[in-house]
Amino acid sequence: MRYSFKPVLWIIFLIGLLILIFNVPAAQKVAAQQPTGSVPTVTSTPTGPTIKVTYPEQINVRSGPSSFLYAPIGVLLTGETASALGRSPGGDWIQIHYDGVPGNVGWVYAPLVGLSANSGLPIVEPPPTPTPATTPTIDPTLAAAFIPQLTATRLPTFTPPGPLVIPTYENAGPRTGGIPLGLVISLLVLVGGFGSLISFLRGR
Repeated sequence: MRYSFKPVLWIIFLIGLLILIFNVPAAQKVAAQQPTGSVPTVTSTPTGPTIKVTYPEQINVRSGPSSFLYAPIGVLLTGETASALGRSPGGDWIQIHYDGVPGNVGWVYAPLVGLSANSGLPIVEPPPTPTPATTPTIDPTLAAAFIPQLTATRLPTFTPPGPLVIPTYENAGPRTGGIPLGLVISLLVLVGGFGSLISFLRGR
C-alpha cells in the first residue's frame, strides 16, 4: 500500500509557520523624549523699539557710529526693519541688531531711518576704531623732489650816514664906499616917472 506524503508536508509546514509567528518578539513602543525647557522660536518680526528705513535707496550698516572711522558691514533696503538696541551719545547714530556680523550688531545713520520709540534707547559707547593695517610714510627722496630748496641770502648791511654839516655864513657887515643900492633904485624910479610925465604932456 502506498502512502501520500503531501498532507504530511503541509502539516509540517503549518506547524513551522505557527512556531515562527509566536516566537517573534512584539515591537516595543519607543516614546520620543520631550524637551524639558522652552524651545526658542525664530521669528523675523523685531521686538521692542525698531527702526525702519525711510531713505528712498539702500543705506549702509556700519561697525560704528561714523561714516569716516568705521567701515560698512552690510546694507538695509528701503522699508526694511530691525531691532533698535541703543543710540550714540550725540543721538546721530542708532545701534541695531544685524545678523551675520561679529556681535550681531551694527550702526545706521539716524536721519535715514524712522524710530518707533526713542525714549527707551540707552546710550551706547562707540566701539574702538579699527587700527589701519599700514601707517603711511613719506619717502624723503620723493618729497625733496617736490619741495624747493631755498638758499639763504645775506641781507646788505646798514651803514649809518655821516653827521650832517650845516654851513655857516659870516656876516659881511655894512658896505663902506660906493653908492647904496637903495639910492640907485630910487633914482631909476624918479627918472622913469619923469619920462612918463614928459610923454604925457607931449601927447596933449
